[in-house]
Amino acid sequence: MQNYVPHPEMKDKVIILTGAGAGIGAAAALQFAKCGAKVVVNARGESCEKVAAEIKVAGGKAIACKGDVSMPEVVDRLFDTTLKHFGGLDVLVNVAGIVPAGDVTQATVEQCDEVMRVNVRSVMLTCQRAINIFRKQGGGVIVNVASVAATKGVRNRALYSASKGAVLALTKAMAMDHVTENIRINAISPGTILSPSLQKRIESAQDVSAEYKVYESRQPIGRLGTPEEIAQAILFLASDCNSFMTGANLIVDGGVTL
Repeated sequence: MQNYVPHPEMKDKVIILTGAGAGIGAAAALQFAKCGAKVVVNARGESCEKVAAEIKVAGGKAIACKGDVSMPEVVDRLFDTTLKHFGGLDVLVNVAGIVPAGDVTQATVEQCDEVMRVNVRSVMLTCQRAINIFRKQGGGVIVNVASVAATKGVRNRALYSASKGAVLALTKAMAMDHVTENIRINAISPGTILSPSLQKRIESAQDVSAEYKVYESRQPIGRLGTPEEIAQAILFLASDCNSFMTGANLIVDGGVTL
């Protein structure tokens, strides 16, 4: 990996990314760091430490903060650590989430509670802390990762779709509530992305090639998306070059919702 070269849009900005141990979150963390940002990498497991280490080896600035951001005490530790280490916050990117399979008849109360806790409550908690910091600083940016499943029916993803619909609605409500405070809040809705978790699901199938083609066939563009492509879109939403955009849902899906 080449050494990181600062980009004027992001140089020295402080970025918190939840769910950044792999896939979209990790790709976004690396992309921000390449642009000269100071990155706080969060994930539930040790993977966040590996991503932070990769950034530092390449000459970037990063720290890891492990924990489940659906828990208030973890969110407090994440933000307190960020402020102590970097002295402020410019951008919050919420990527953390789980993807339970099944239709609504297969769902359990326990599954419903878990997906809403991990996918929605985490966004509420982190946004609360970020907005309070942004108010004191005079502004900031939040990017929430939703999904095309929030607006398009997807088979066997009932609870996941509900949770991402909630993320999208919460994003728009918060954007309206804080539009006069120089706080921009937008969402991004990826299509099917070849993340490590999807790769694992594909490889667990009896016919790996056929399973891959099933996912690929859903994309009118003719291929799956990559975490790096979504990371670039997140970077755009976080940058000042789109300072007139708030409450928007940026769809990056290879044509699925056309």
